[in-house]
Amino acid sequence: MVTSANGPITGSFLIREAAKVYHSRAGEHLSSHLLTAFRRCPLFYRRKRCGLIPDEDRPAYLVGRAAHTVILEGKEAFRRTYAVGGPVNPKTRRPYGSNTKAWAQWAEDQGKDVLTNEQHNLVIRMAIGVKLHEYAQELLSDGTAEGVVRAEYCGKQCQIRLDWLNPHSGIVDLKTTDDLQWFEADAKRYGYLHQVAFYRAVLAQVIGVAMPVFFIAVEKKDPHRAGVWKVSEDSLASAQRENEAAIDRLRRCEETDVWETGFEEMRSFDYV
Repeated sequence: MVTSANGPITGSFLIREAAKVYHSRAGEHLSSHLLTAFRRCPLFYRRKRCGLIPDEDRPAYLVGRAAHTVILEGKEAFRRTYAVGGPVNPKTRRPYGSNTKAWAQWAEDQGKDVLTNEQHNLVIRMAIGVKLHEYAQELLSDGTAEGVVRAEYCGKQCQIRLDWLNPHSGIVDLKTTDDLQWFEADAKRYGYLHQVAFYRAVLAQVIGVAMPVFFIAVEKKDPHRAGVWKVSEDSLASAQRENEAAIDRLRRCEETDVWETGFEEMRSFDYV
């Protein structure tokens, strides 16, 4: 059992709220995604904060969200959140394609996110991949999904939404990937390490202890392998230092209202 300064970790400090409610409070709080945007480019962060750069929503993102729901919250939560399939063409007795007007109207009438049968089958295969992994199931055998924590961190009001918090083992972050062989490279490319370091640091403001962190990754392609990684303490500490330096730069940008691109200086290109 991981313990805090006040005793064993429990889930009583976690806020349970819908994803839409959480995202609606982004204007009041710094999140891991916003900090990632700032680290990428202060000007990008500023334009995103001002609503000038809308969030993208690709089919792959929908499948990823649906997989999270099935794997972490279960089939009942999935049925409440998603509709599957589509209308059938009475002439051909086959489903309309997802690019047809009939399907679009049906999807709108559902009042929830919609998956095609193919997307749903993919989500189920990914869930099975995770279920077949011994260590993944051990981590997910106890805990809370999608718990929200808000706290002051580095002088900023911050919020996190944890995929899974196991009171015995720690923070679990679920990722989908094309190929497990390259997951560690993807984690570096997409800033996953800095994301979970931010989660851990904000959570520590509330519970008084830095929890261990794990990645569960599952492939979006056959054979839908799952893998589990425990993130090293050195890696988390290094990412936390970089996050805190970025937050310090963010405060300076807010004070001066100067938002640079990060490419103002002349660079040397020496490709060998």
